[in-house]
Parts: sequence; C-alpha cells; structure tokens
Amino acid sequence: MMEEEEEPYGIDREHAHPRALELAPEDFFWDCVDELGPFGSDEGDTALSEFREWRKENPTMPAVDCLVWTIESVGEMEVEEYNDSLLSESKIAAQIADKDFDDVQYIYTLDTSVIATGFAQLVDEGRIDPDCKRFIQRAIERLTTWSKLTDSVMPTTHVKEYHAKLQVLERILQEA
Repeated sequence: MMEEEEEPYGIDREHAHPRALELAPEDFFWDCVDELGPFGSDEGDTALSEFREWRKENPTMPAVDCLVWTIESVGEMEVEEYNDSLLSESKIAAQIADKDFDDVQYIYTLDTSVIATGFAQLVDEGRIDPDCKRFIQRAIERLTTWSKLTDSVMPTTHVKEYHAKLQVLERILQEA
C-alpha cells in the first residue's frame, strides 16, 4: 500500500507550479511571514488555504467562482458592488473617517484575500483565469490608495515598500 503524500500547507516554492516560479521570482512572494507579501499575512495565508480547499471540492469550476465567494463572504457584499466605484480616493478617505465603517475588514482584509485567492491559482495551477484579473487589479489599486491614507495596519514607514510590492504583483498579474 502506497503512503499518501501529505498535502502542502502554506506558500512554498517546492510545491509551486513552474510557471509561477518563472513569473514570480521575488522572495517576498514566497515568504510566509512577510506581512507585505500576498501570503505572509494571516489573511493571505487563510485565502491560500481556502482556495486550495475550494479547488479540491470544485475541480472543474472556474476560479472566478472562488473569488466571488471570497468577495461576498469576506466583504459581506454582492459581487456587483465590488466595482470601480470603490477605487475613488475620496470614497476610501470617507470610509476610513467613518467610525461605523470597518476599513480594516472591508478594505484591507477583503482586498488582501482577493489578491491571495487570485495568486493562489497561479501558484497551484500556473495561471490566473482572465475573469479573475479585474478583481485582483481592483484589489491592488484599492490597497494602494488605502495604504496611503491610513496607518491602521502598517506604519507609514512601510507604505513605500508595500507599494513597491503591490507594483510587482501588478506586473505578475499582467504577465500571468
């Protein structure tokens, strides 16, 4: 009887698709503790794990269905509401200022989860489905604006580094 191979947990190069390794050679992408990377935060790690669980249960479904589930569950909104109107700097500033709006949950956690879910497909399958790209791009853009306007999650000293890493993710997204 053959021993069942243990499934990988978390992000690592050893189990990654070769195309992901080619498109994302940067160390931060593969770092499980770099909070500014796609999988280094608790949110990113959870999204990676949940994508893998979802994929096991839905092997033939388009990955965009997982992204929709992520947006609707983490963001507590209909996917149609996750549109370009969310990118307005004045809207994001108003949300940050609104004491009844949890911007850490509904911007940072949601967008980090969207990014990690989308890039999880690249890591495991070597591609990002075209239908997923607009959601991931929106998340990158919104986090870029949000992080300029607040210091609730990271000190302002890390914002430049975070923006540089988001730009790398944007490049990878375009090439995937």
